[in-house]
Amino acid sequence: MVCTIGPACCSMEDLEKLAMGGMNVARLNMCHNTREWHLDVIRKIKQLNHEKLFCISVMIDTEGSQIHVVDHGEPNSVKVEEDSIWLFTAIKFEGSRPFTVKANYAGFSEGIEVGDELVIDGGMASFEVIEKVGNDLRCKCTDPGVFLPRAKLSFRRNGILVERNHGLPTLSKKDWDDIEFGIAEGVDFIAMSFVCDADSVRHLKKYVSGKSSRSIKVLAKIENLESLQKLEEIVEASDGIMVARGDLGVDIPLEQIPTVQEIIIHVCRQLNKPVIVASQLLESMVEYPTPTRAEVADVSEAVRQYADALMLSGESAIGPFGQKAVSVLQMASSRMELWSREENRQSALCGQRQLGESLHDRIAEQICNCAVDMANNLGVDAIFVYTKHGHMASLLSRNRPNPPIFAFTNDDSTRMALNLQWGVIPVLVNLSDDMETNIAKTIDLIKMKGMVKYGDAVLVISDLTPAHVTSTAFQSIQVRTIV
Repeated sequence: MVCTIGPACCSMEDLEKLAMGGMNVARLNMCHNTREWHLDVIRKIKQLNHEKLFCISVMIDTEGSQIHVVDHGEPNSVKVEEDSIWLFTAIKFEGSRPFTVKANYAGFSEGIEVGDELVIDGGMASFEVIEKVGNDLRCKCTDPGVFLPRAKLSFRRNGILVERNHGLPTLSKKDWDDIEFGIAEGVDFIAMSFVCDADSVRHLKKYVSGKSSRSIKVLAKIENLESLQKLEEIVEASDGIMVARGDLGVDIPLEQIPTVQEIIIHVCRQLNKPVIVASQLLESMVEYPTPTRAEVADVSEAVRQYADALMLSGESAIGPFGQKAVSVLQMASSRMELWSREENRQSALCGQRQLGESLHDRIAEQICNCAVDMANNLGVDAIFVYTKHGHMASLLSRNRPNPPIFAFTNDDSTRMALNLQWGVIPVLVNLSDDMETNIAKTIDLIKMKGMVKYGDAVLVISDLTPAHVTSTAFQSIQVRTIV
């Protein structure tokens, strides 16, 4: 579960409650708040990990070269009434003004005509442009709704999206500054906004690897038409994908979103890349303590499609019921997982694309495929995998085994990256070349935590190869009984 951190949940107490509720990744949206605020949250997360022994990864989400962000100046959402008149302006001012919205780009109104439709966050509220005043727009609300801080803005003319971003780079100067900040503070993931091709992803990955001694994963956000047209190459180039349905729903018709979401998740499963389903999962909980039944069904559908992670946005960042929203995600997804096991739906994952090219990689893939079949058929209580870079843990996750996957690694960046993999509980331990020692040590550790007990059966897999050995013989699988 990925939780966006905002003013409603940035205290140490609130962050700890989210962690207790099951938050795996804390997301910082660089569109919002100051650098100092983000630094404070990152340090609190690291303090919780160190002092309370949580394992929470940190993700920063770049703003992207978008020219359509607007802000009403209030810290929380504002209700927009029908027929109310609002001024959208590029003039900068502090605080808020009644019925006035400031844009982050001076040319936001270029090419816009009277009569065009102005849409907030893909349909949270809509306006008609009734007057142009210099570079400003005076607009009348036609569809009342909710206006979030720093909301995204789009225009439609005769029902067709007015293209706004041509010629702009994927990453702005501010994005590069934010990325430098994230690298310096040791974040675990960088989510790249408005990706249009695989080259921009590869460029950022190369830049990050040259700047950081630890592994920082780069995720591509699929949120525009260009990214859909080059979906497979973007997925292949990235370390993971975020299905940003809010912005995607601006570029494509709403009725296509369910099908497109399933296609994206399927491609990610085929290429073994973790995928996050984001945007409006429990949107009503920004204001209300109980979600709609349709939202719960939406969460369950994302789980049924084999998404790896679910993400809260405004529900946790600015809503008063963030902890309850995490609880709803946990309950709804767990129930769907249980149903999936009862119905033996894992068989739908058969026939996945072979990924490995070298003999070593093909052996690892076959071992993991067979291991999941063994685990399910034997009814073992857990899978233990010993891994340096997390590859075999991800291959196990891809097959959705019934028992939990405990991934033991001595690399902290690997542990943090595995937080996005379905069903994986990453554990940082000192591993040696002696597998018997590793197995005994980790069984004692998990027994002590009460997660396995005497008599339980554990399937054990390893891809650890001693430094002095080049053979693949150390890729192994066995079953142990806890004594």
